[in-house]
Formats: sequence, C-alpha cells, structure tokens
Amino acid sequence: MKTNQEKKLKNIRSDCPVAGTLDIVGDRWTLLIVRDLLKGKKRYGEFLGSAEKIPTNILANRLKTLETTNIIKRVWYSEHPPRAEYHLTESGQQLGEIVMAMFAWGNRNIDGKILCSDKI
Repeated sequence: MKTNQEKKLKNIRSDCPVAGTLDIVGDRWTLLIVRDLLKGKKRYGEFLGSAEKIPTNILANRLKTLETTNIIKRVWYSEHPPRAEYHLTESGQQLGEIVMAMFAWGNRNIDGKILCSDKI
C-alpha cells in the first residue's frame, strides 16, 4: 500500500531531484502562482488578475497540485459561499527563494524592458 507522500508524488518519473522538482513545478504557471503568493496575492480572483492571464482551468489544476504537494495550504474564510485563501507552506517559502533568484537573474540577463515590478 502506498503512503500519502507516495500518492502525492505519483507523477514523479525519476529519482533525480532536479527532474522530480520539474515534475511538480516545471511549467510556467506554477512558478507564477508562487511569485504572486510572494507578492501578497491570496485569493483565486487575485491570481486571475495577474498580467499573464492564467486560464481558470489551469489555475484550479495548479492550485490543487501545489496543495497536494504541500507547497501551499488552503484556508477557508467563508462557508457560504465557500471561499478560500492560499498561503505558502515552509516548503513553498523555500521554493519562493528559487523564484526570487529567477527574478534577479532575469533582471540581470534579459535585454529589454522588464514589465513586472522591480521586486517581488
């Protein structure tokens, strides 16, 4: 019988930590959600308001994946209608350090006008 952690990570295809990390966060949307959480966004509608215009079906899927892999936690703030906020876990905060490093790298190495704010 599989443990909960094994079930959560069932889509990990390799023993390599880099490959396993990419299996969880290796698409553009996931890291942009983490970026938005670092910038203070917490609610579904706030994520939809980001400049990148994430489609609703992808947002719902990525939030579920991030919650399942313990990168974020969902906190209910209303029962009727059901509404939740999302917060980074300790693991998510660690991933946030990588997102901030990517931000710094992009500011140093990508030519042209950077359209997002100058800090996370």
